[in-house]
Amino acid sequence: MRQPKKLADEDVLYDYAVKALGRRMRSVAELKRLLRQRAAPGSEAVIERVVARLKEYKYLNDSAYAAAYSSYRKENEKFGPRRVISDLKARGVHGDVVRKAVADAFAGTDEEQHAREFLRRKRIARPADDRGAARIFRTLMRAGFSTRAALRVLNKWNVDSEVLSALESEGE
Repeated sequence: MRQPKKLADEDVLYDYAVKALGRRMRSVAELKRLLRQRAAPGSEAVIERVVARLKEYKYLNDSAYAAAYSSYRKENEKFGPRRVISDLKARGVHGDVVRKAVADAFAGTDEEQHAREFLRRKRIARPADDRGAARIFRTLMRAGFSTRAALRVLNKWNVDSEVLSALESEGE
């Protein structure tokens, strides 16, 4: 398999970055990672100039990226705030930007109702037994919901209180 040609010219690298941003929105850290893979060795200063130029033209903005990403994951994927926070941090967005974007996206949201919407989207029905309740609890935790919200959903489904207390200790 042939390796792609390494780019050294600032204008060529800039064009590559614009095309990459045209395919999908990226954080500053993601774009830098992508550019490092395509840039010639020792081109760190060129990468920084390209990123500064993209920020100047407002093609690259971590705050806008975090806001759009948070909104998308909440509305379309129905994920909870914890999952969105961890995903954004994994994409290299600064913690303060992440907290503000997620707080704005999830403001006024009833987490329990949002968890129910997630379960409906995933077509997960009421558990038939204790194992099913534990599976649903873990699914909600992976989806980024709080332990309290997951337990409230299960409690409304009349899951045994002993199972709920065992799951609560697992969630913490």
